[in-house]
Amino acid sequence: MNKIKVFDTTLRDGEQSPGCSMNLSEKIEMARQLDALGVDIIEAGFAIASPMDFKSVQTIAEVVTNCKVASLARCTKGDIDAAWEAVKGAKYPRIHVFLATSDIHMEYKLRMTREQVLASIAENVAYAKSYCDDIEFSAEDASRSDPAFLAKAYSTAIAAGATVINVPDTVGYSTPQEMGELISYLKKHVEGVDQVDISVHCHDDLGMAVANTLACVQAGATQVECTVNGIGERAGNASLEEIVMALKTRQDFYQADTGVNTRQIYRSSKLLSNITGVSVAPSKSIVGANAFAHESGIHQHGVLANAQTYEIMKSTDVGIPQNTMVLGKHSGKHALREKLESMGYEVSDERLDEIFVRFKALADKKKTITSSDLEALVLNQRRVDNVTYDFVSHVVNTGLDVPNTACIKVKKDDETIEEVAIGTGPLDASFKAINHIVGMDVALSSFSLSAVTDGEDAIGEATVKLAYGDKTVTGRGLSTDIIESSIRAYINGINKIMGVQ
Repeated sequence: MNKIKVFDTTLRDGEQSPGCSMNLSEKIEMARQLDALGVDIIEAGFAIASPMDFKSVQTIAEVVTNCKVASLARCTKGDIDAAWEAVKGAKYPRIHVFLATSDIHMEYKLRMTREQVLASIAENVAYAKSYCDDIEFSAEDASRSDPAFLAKAYSTAIAAGATVINVPDTVGYSTPQEMGELISYLKKHVEGVDQVDISVHCHDDLGMAVANTLACVQAGATQVECTVNGIGERAGNASLEEIVMALKTRQDFYQADTGVNTRQIYRSSKLLSNITGVSVAPSKSIVGANAFAHESGIHQHGVLANAQTYEIMKSTDVGIPQNTMVLGKHSGKHALREKLESMGYEVSDERLDEIFVRFKALADKKKTITSSDLEALVLNQRRVDNVTYDFVSHVVNTGLDVPNTACIKVKKDDETIEEVAIGTGPLDASFKAINHIVGMDVALSSFSLSAVTDGEDAIGEATVKLAYGDKTVTGRGLSTDIIESSIRAYINGINKIMGVQ
């Protein structure tokens, strides 16, 4: 059984996906979850990109305890200096250096000859090696590079000290057969290849990122690069959960496995969606809402008789919570804690008290509390540092041919503030009243509302994207009242703006 290393780039390549940017506290929370998930390497960011990126990489390097932590760097000494300064506090640091090797990139982007590219690889990989023992070299756009030149580039990198060579399908152009053949070619023609890990980094522009990655594993790749939920630039990256569960479920075929704690997969997926505000499609493999759902009567009968008739994986293997205990308004705190622990959530006494208050309020509105209800309460209980405003109450007046008004009451420290506003609708009026309270002209960039649980008394989750100056934040709110959830989301976003440094 071959051990395949998992290189997670959710916090670097994944965050480059439009709408998926994260602040420092969110990146740290996600990094801790990736550590618990058991990935081998976390690519924490691109240290030279900005002071905030540098700080993020540096902080993650200090808080992660089990994984290697990598920073991306171009083949320039300035990038490499910044990468090392950011990751040097890690228990297991890695510098990830890259340079394009395809003719189109070298001619139009780099404006460098092949000889100049090889010289740059030799010089800069050796320079990175002077800082750190663990060096990964990526040949950007490898899948569209001349194979013979690509082999020279990797041979040069290994000779200069690289311990990992990465083969990216940067624009998602390749096919599984081509990627497998490329790995086989490189294993035969790269000098010193037996002494390093062969990694692959596939994009999903043609929908083949996971298939391409698995073909490379078949051909001898020993490291896979991927992201939670498959987020990333353009159509995204290879999905971590799909690769990991494909290898686990079909060990008979691939003869390979990872060290990932698969029971943390669903939690990792939900946390990322909650942070970014980008939902997973219901039909998404492994972590989608319908991945283990059965509506057809024939399917239901088969699953009840033997789950393997229609399920090739156990839902518990990926950490999807099961409804094993019914909770309602008569349930106590002890029962709530037991249920949360059975779902994989360990909470402090203080946090349990906060969740319990919201649980009781929800139980007064719903006859039965499901696992999905509890999960929504837990994930949306995360607080923003330096919270300034707490929602107290709202009254809205709306109708046809009448003014839409909203009276919003919030609490700031020990002071209760109330404001009334008129708008084109109840939400517009509510958001204007909140702007009046905080004294800021915050703009609403986008708004969405979805049911996170089932039934007529479903919890509605509102997600807003707010813009203020050069800051853009995502706010979320939960309630069985969709106007209340929208107001809570807006105030959550305001608090994030106030907390952004």
